[in-house]
Amino acid sequence: MLMWKCVNKMRCFRKRSVFPFLGFLIVFLLFFNLYMDDGFVLVRVEALYLVLFSSTAFEEAEKQGRLGEALMHPSSSERYVHTFTDLSNFSGTINVTYRYLAGLPVPRKKYLTIGLSSVKRKRGNYLLETIKSIFDQSSYEELKEIVVVVHLADFDLVWCENLVQEISRKFAHHIIAGRLLVIQAPEEFYPSLDGLKRNYNDPEDRVRFRSKQNADYAFLLNFCTNLSHFYMMLEDDVRCSRNFLTALKKVITSREGSYWVMLEFSKLGYIGKLYHSRDLPRLAHFLLMFYQEMPCDWLLIHFRGLLAQKDVIRFKPSLFQHMGYYSSYKGAENKLKDDDFEEDAVDIPDNPPASTYTNINVFENYDATKAYSTVDEYFWGKPPSTGDFFLIIFNKSTKISKIKIATGSDDRQNDVLHHGALEVGQKAADTKQGRQCASYITLGEFKGGSIEVDNVDRKIGFDIECVRVVVTAGQREWLIIRTVSLWTAQPVGQFRK
Repeated sequence: MLMWKCVNKMRCFRKRSVFPFLGFLIVFLLFFNLYMDDGFVLVRVEALYLVLFSSTAFEEAEKQGRLGEALMHPSSSERYVHTFTDLSNFSGTINVTYRYLAGLPVPRKKYLTIGLSSVKRKRGNYLLETIKSIFDQSSYEELKEIVVVVHLADFDLVWCENLVQEISRKFAHHIIAGRLLVIQAPEEFYPSLDGLKRNYNDPEDRVRFRSKQNADYAFLLNFCTNLSHFYMMLEDDVRCSRNFLTALKKVITSREGSYWVMLEFSKLGYIGKLYHSRDLPRLAHFLLMFYQEMPCDWLLIHFRGLLAQKDVIRFKPSLFQHMGYYSSYKGAENKLKDDDFEEDAVDIPDNPPASTYTNINVFENYDATKAYSTVDEYFWGKPPSTGDFFLIIFNKSTKISKIKIATGSDDRQNDVLHHGALEVGQKAADTKQGRQCASYITLGEFKGGSIEVDNVDRKIGFDIECVRVVVTAGQREWLIIRTVSLWTAQPVGQFRK
């Protein structure tokens, strides 16, 4: 009898101890595999989604007894797994047989793919205007480097056929040139859109709409994986700024050597989100994995964070503007506008790849790199003394045509550089004081906290390696360097006249 009681106690102990152990094991495996080179591990239980995004939600699920149920019964996110060729490899594309409705991919990989997903709207249709804006706002040289992929994601085949005919009639020459493709992912490849979870108290039809939208984008991303080096996500009701590709290339070039997952060229929705094409398979898998959990723009934020880009990297002016008046969801009014959009954004600075240095005491994390970035950030330092400097050293010597530097900010107008000079230098070398140029030429003095110098390449006889701001008199106020904008001497014909 005593032996039997001991056995029972051991069984109870094992039951109580196995669940904490399993929980620990699941979390350990998840984070061990999260950033492996071959991509995410495909986790197919709802509970691991809770671990990924919210420890609070995980605890709440455990309290309500839903965790065990989630572990025992696979979520409906699992229903799409028949489309995968390798369930453990998030770097591989999803095995989908697409319908080619217009155009075919060209063998040569382009610089940029622009992806649009479109469905039938109850009111209004802006897809043709969007396609027209993309092509009209691009120069002939820029058109050689882009391909536009339109995913007609509506299951109404008659609507799709009619729209394809209209697209083919209006943009035939772009289709023939391989600049425009129209595709469709067949309905049988979609995950289930019935019995979806009602997160955030959304009505059932809203949940179905946003869940399908996640799948729409996933299949579009998956198709575009090998078409170009970069991918731009747009919506089907967008207007573009002139020469937007040239502006994009400037930004990408200026960030060479720095890590990024998503660059944003609009603050609205899914508009103007730029990715490396190599990340598209993982993003496609990710959207399908959590297609019913939350809207696409929220999932994009989580994806960015999981790939270790903590902060938003958004550029101004915005290159894309929402122009639709009626939403694709129920035809509801949608008057959102991006007030940072500029129709002619060709004057975006180049800011060639460089390192930044300063001997001014930096306040918190407002370091020197933030003034040189084209993101809406700035350098902020404590009161500078005579002789203090702010230095930019290019990775390689560069022809600079224009330099523009602004200090202070709207809410701190006294934190400007009251007395300073702008210098450019050559013959950069390592010294005891750090990397410096051997000789400098003064281009001008700051007036009212700013300076702008045009035709720099015509005023000096050498390619520039250093740009330096020198404090010529100390001040009691702190110093904000809001923007350092540099334009390189562009080849003739770069922009459309």
